[in-house]
Amino acid sequence: MTEHPEMGTPRGEQDLFAAGPRSSHGVLAAALVLVIVAAIVVAGIVPRLKAKAALKVETRALAIPTVSVIHPKQGAPHQELVLPGNIRAFTDAPIYARTNGYLRKWYVDIGGHVKLGQLLAEIDTPEVDQQLSQARANLNTAQANYRLSQITANRYQDLKNTDSVAKQDVDNAMGDFQAKAAMVASAEYQVKYLQQLESFKNIYAPFDGVITARNTDIGQLIDSGSSGGAAKALFQIAATRTLRVYVSVPQQYSQAAKPGLPSNITLAEFPGRQFHGQLVRNSGAISAESRTLLTEVDVDNPTGELLPGAYAEVHLKLPADIPSFILPVNALIFRSEGLRVATVTDGNHATLVPITLGRDFGNEVEVVAGLTGQEIVITSPPDSLVSGEQVRIVEPAKGDSSK
Repeated sequence: MTEHPEMGTPRGEQDLFAAGPRSSHGVLAAALVLVIVAAIVVAGIVPRLKAKAALKVETRALAIPTVSVIHPKQGAPHQELVLPGNIRAFTDAPIYARTNGYLRKWYVDIGGHVKLGQLLAEIDTPEVDQQLSQARANLNTAQANYRLSQITANRYQDLKNTDSVAKQDVDNAMGDFQAKAAMVASAEYQVKYLQQLESFKNIYAPFDGVITARNTDIGQLIDSGSSGGAAKALFQIAATRTLRVYVSVPQQYSQAAKPGLPSNITLAEFPGRQFHGQLVRNSGAISAESRTLLTEVDVDNPTGELLPGAYAEVHLKLPADIPSFILPVNALIFRSEGLRVATVTDGNHATLVPITLGRDFGNEVEVVAGLTGQEIVITSPPDSLVSGEQVRIVEPAKGDSSK
């Protein structure tokens, strides 16, 4: 070590003192650079991590369906079941001819009201007339032969008592007499049969009613079908003083559809009017095709203003209140296992409940089984919703009483 001539300090010590501050400044600078780089890295990573975490939270939140809910509305306290009905005549029958011939005259046209036994038409039966004349002639011949055989048999009986004839001759005479008696009986039956056929030339009304169809006219050939041809109805007659209205009652109301149930009938052509009737019978079996019970309601029609074949609405007065609830149609879920509605349990979990529908009101339906009225029902549920799935209930708007 050499001393500086001016400072009086060794040169080596001066170098050490000069290198020390420079080295600490470099370390500080390097550390500062590392801190800055770390801050930049952290500033870039942390927002990404936060965004990723927020995305996870948002994805989970979006995976939970947001649903609107309602409470089922109680059905009408007094049940009146309105169903479509078909009006039919109490008795409706085609009138056929029982003999062959040509129509001579008809007396009643369509719309004509007739009484029991009233003459409707006359038929000319020339062939039957000739057969009847021949049968009567055969009967006369048979009766003449019978009388002669009877006289002969009596004579042989008298001669037998004097032993003037053989017993065989007497037996032959008696046998011939019995045969002639049988021929007379056969001829009488043939005459009666043809007389009956001839009586069918007059067509009479079998009951009080109205003629709804006339399928023949004067001079038309009448075929009774006895000779193998196709028989054709001459008239159609319907008894309309009392009408039958046939109604198909859904299965869930079948136990209430018993004889004696009061009902009213309404028709579009009689606005504001009701015709009183009564359920008189049912088929006693549920149709496998429609799951309905066929019932009959009888309605008095003394003035004839109700017409057979018309469409009517039948208002059945159910004897007791059947608990029911009303839901909008968008609450229904159609699944392969059956009809369901989704309800909310535990405040945030969905449960699928099987239900049975009653009447369809268009935008709303009646539920007759499956609900108690305390459920919270989801409207417009997602198609993929399953029981136990978590849901989020959207808050109802203020003033919305349906929620």
